[in-house]
Amino acid sequence: MAKVGITLQVGSDGVAVITMSNPPVNALAIPILDEFQEKMGEAMRRSDVKAVVLIGQGGRFSGGFDINVFAKIHQTGNLNLLPNLSIDLVVNTIEDVKKPIVAAIEGLALGGGLEVALACHARIATPRTQLGLPELSLGVLPGFGGTQRLPRLLGLPKAISIMLSSKPIMSEEGHKLGLIDAIVSSGELLKVSRLWALEIADGRKPWLRSLHRTDKLPPLSEARKILSIAREQAKKTAKNLPQHQACLDVIEEGIIHGGYIGILKEEKVFRDLVLSDTSKGLVHAFFAQRATSKVPNVTDIGLKPRIVKKVAVLGGGLMGSGIATALILSNVNVVLKEINNEYLLKGIRIIEANVQGLVSRGKLTADKAEKALSMLKGVLDYSDFKDMDMVIEAVIENVSLKQEIFSELEKVCPPHCILATNTSSIDLNIVGAKTRSQDRIVGAHFFSPAHVMPLLEIVRTDRTSPQVIIDLMTVGKIIKKVPIVVGNCVGFAVNRAFFPYSQGAHMLIHLGVDVFRVDRVITSFGFPIGPLQLADVAGYGVSIAVGKIFTDAFPDITFWSPLLELLIRSGRYGKNNGKGFYIYEKGSRPRPDPSILPIVEESRRLANIMPHGKPLSVSDQEILEMILFPVVNESCRVLDEGVVTRASDLDIASVLGMSFPSYRGGIIFWADLVGADHIYKSLKKWSELYGSFYKPSRFLEERASSGVPLGAPVSSSADSRSRL
Repeated sequence: MAKVGITLQVGSDGVAVITMSNPPVNALAIPILDEFQEKMGEAMRRSDVKAVVLIGQGGRFSGGFDINVFAKIHQTGNLNLLPNLSIDLVVNTIEDVKKPIVAAIEGLALGGGLEVALACHARIATPRTQLGLPELSLGVLPGFGGTQRLPRLLGLPKAISIMLSSKPIMSEEGHKLGLIDAIVSSGELLKVSRLWALEIADGRKPWLRSLHRTDKLPPLSEARKILSIAREQAKKTAKNLPQHQACLDVIEEGIIHGGYIGILKEEKVFRDLVLSDTSKGLVHAFFAQRATSKVPNVTDIGLKPRIVKKVAVLGGGLMGSGIATALILSNVNVVLKEINNEYLLKGIRIIEANVQGLVSRGKLTADKAEKALSMLKGVLDYSDFKDMDMVIEAVIENVSLKQEIFSELEKVCPPHCILATNTSSIDLNIVGAKTRSQDRIVGAHFFSPAHVMPLLEIVRTDRTSPQVIIDLMTVGKIIKKVPIVVGNCVGFAVNRAFFPYSQGAHMLIHLGVDVFRVDRVITSFGFPIGPLQLADVAGYGVSIAVGKIFTDAFPDITFWSPLLELLIRSGRYGKNNGKGFYIYEKGSRPRPDPSILPIVEESRRLANIMPHGKPLSVSDQEILEMILFPVVNESCRVLDEGVVTRASDLDIASVLGMSFPSYRGGIIFWADLVGADHIYKSLKKWSELYGSFYKPSRFLEERASSGVPLGAPVSSSADSRSRL
């Protein structure tokens, strides 16, 4: 592995090459930045140095500032951990020095890495190099002058787009827009950059300081129009994200008062934002996602993943076809099995529609679509299963059917074949009860639509082989999912933790709260849709079936609602037939259907839980808490039982599997911001008023009374009931 640090080498041509090395992406950790400043000072002092080339080791320029610093600030609240480098390093040490500096960019230049390059006097890049400022995705804004230099190099509209979207552009586009001065091959990068630097020093190429440029900035009146449009758009797409409006304010400051004043405001606003709950949540989610790849007794025992070339999917319905789509899009051969030709053709058509949909949206080229579909084969029997590496069962949630299938698979598949089930809630020990191959039975729980949703819950029993787990984790990464290993129980981690979500919404409706107000409160919090529209989209049959599984498993802490059954009886099936809580018409956004209100009244009469027959009077905040605090409560039981390795796994699973807003960090992280004591006291009060659905868990009570955060590690004491 390359040595971490900064090197300076002066060639006979008088060019000092300063190389950054901090694998894997040359992150700008504070020691690296300190050493970089020293080397730059040395280069400026030396009489044998005419110019400088800045480059990254290992084919990458820099992935940006070290995010671990943010995490330390969030843990300690100590802003002194954040260096004041925007003026001292980027302006004084790079941009305003007396010798020209050229950035030789390969692979990527993101965040602070790109901002350092923006301050250089020219930028040479290799083909297909990523250039971007993703800081807003971490709840802050560019802090090394990016808010000022990018608009001056690219023009205001494109710079705003790059910063607010957090999405990179490629060097080819950067070259067309003027961000990159030349594109050369990797082999020529250093040579061309040295010559370019010398030509600037000799006056044969312009010496440009990007902070001083104004040629690409529009007149003030036009700039204000552009910024106003961007603000309105951000209000719609990022309504709970303060960093978007703050970024636009800082850009405007620099346009009005000049780049240097803009940088001073950028530095102040950055320091305010880094302590915000939004930044804390997004940084936590960032690290939580990376932590999922570390699973005790699986990833730390020296196992190597086996190659999975052929996968069979049983069942071509919505889930099976989605899983097959995800696999073929990542060049995995798939055999799709169905029970008859009609179902098989229907499944294949869904897969074809999934792939063609990506083509029509510009996310997949026609030739790649054709290649993906060529990797799919449809069958009606098991004759092709003799050389499968993995089988994923995705049939209906019927225990006896699944048991029959797994008994058959054990006979027809080779001994190394992984036997996976996509069940969303059934205990895996029950699924595999009639097989001898308990060590290779595993849950591969995808979330619908399976080719779109990023989470893959890998469910293991006490007998599942670590090799099978690491193989499935590898497949998950190949098909661009985030695999999270969880323990085996009814509903596993995500569905188990979130079954009170819809039940809490129904509880409120039956206590007299307006149906559509419930959804409005939840979407205002940051979910893309509310629990009632989610029921419309998922289908009432699925919701009723899953609800029954949880009611049977946890009868004392569930709430039975007659409402969905009444909707079905009235001819409503949700989005499937365009009629549910909302009306669905092609080409229009779903709109609330007030004609369901008599059905709601009938359901309230049947449930009969309204105290003294009078509707509950509650604030929006109380509605939010009465829906999400029971989810926190059940999440506490999941933690207590050891269903997940760590609390952050449940956090990122809630974000990726249930669309919990990422900027709130996940269900447990958010709960700790709210406070366990408040959650416990609220649930206790509601349980006394409305019953055991709200009864606080033992784990929550203990954490609330002790003051220990819910996200703190669970004790591995002798009475631990860990399922991992």
